[in-house]
Amino acid sequence: MNATATPTLEVRGLSKRFPPRSGQAEAPWILADLSFAVAQNELLTMVGPSGAGKTTLLNIICQVDAATGGEVQFEGQTMRLGNGTLNPGWDCRFGYVTQDDNLLPWRTLIDNVTFPLRVQGKLNDQTMARVTELMKTVNLVGFERYYPHELSGGMRKRASLIRTLAYDPPIILMDEPFGAVDAQTRTQLQQDLLRLWNLGRKTIIFVTHDIGEAIALGDRVLVLSRSPAKVVAEHRINIKRPRDLSNVYKLEGFGDMYETVRKELL
Repeated sequence: MNATATPTLEVRGLSKRFPPRSGQAEAPWILADLSFAVAQNELLTMVGPSGAGKTTLLNIICQVDAATGGEVQFEGQTMRLGNGTLNPGWDCRFGYVTQDDNLLPWRTLIDNVTFPLRVQGKLNDQTMARVTELMKTVNLVGFERYYPHELSGGMRKRASLIRTLAYDPPIILMDEPFGAVDAQTRTQLQQDLLRLWNLGRKTIIFVTHDIGEAIALGDRVLVLSRSPAKVVAEHRINIKRPRDLSNVYKLEGFGDMYETVRKELL
């Protein structure tokens, strides 16, 4: 984040460990003194080794898990992080796109996409127009009445993404959302994400273990250590937008950045 940007989200000294299992005197730390900030409308990517605590971090930020210590501030307000005081999604201000699409198999694509709006009582002509625009952007128009089992894996991922964007949360957390698809589909989904992001310029925290993906998508990349996770490096990505992800890997500087991050992960 540049020096003049105002943070919309700040994580300060965050720590986490789970209760000890049978035979353990003390459970290991998953996160330890983890701190970073995210500017409004920034697409921040995080890359770290498997088991580094990336999902745990997002769960804490999104209020579906408690922290052991530290704090999270959103728009200057401190979020409660202890057990018994959690507020999942923080009143719909945080969207969360997970590794699974989590579509309801008995609902059609359009009913899945509009489900959060129905629950919140916000489904109206204006929000439906936004849903239609999002579906056009990722080429899902014409599949509204299809059920999840009738859609490809990439289409289900797109539906999951626009379901979150449809209710317009200020911050979106993404936990390796494209990890379970083939390489060609993954590139298309990455391009879809950037296209959707350009429509509304959301603040996004995108977690991945793929260095190339982190560089290709992000304004800035944070590199996490092995568990207990800490930020060991950060890099601003000086690749102009809009980005053609079919060629971004060939651009000057991409290879050097890739090697730098790779070494930091060792």
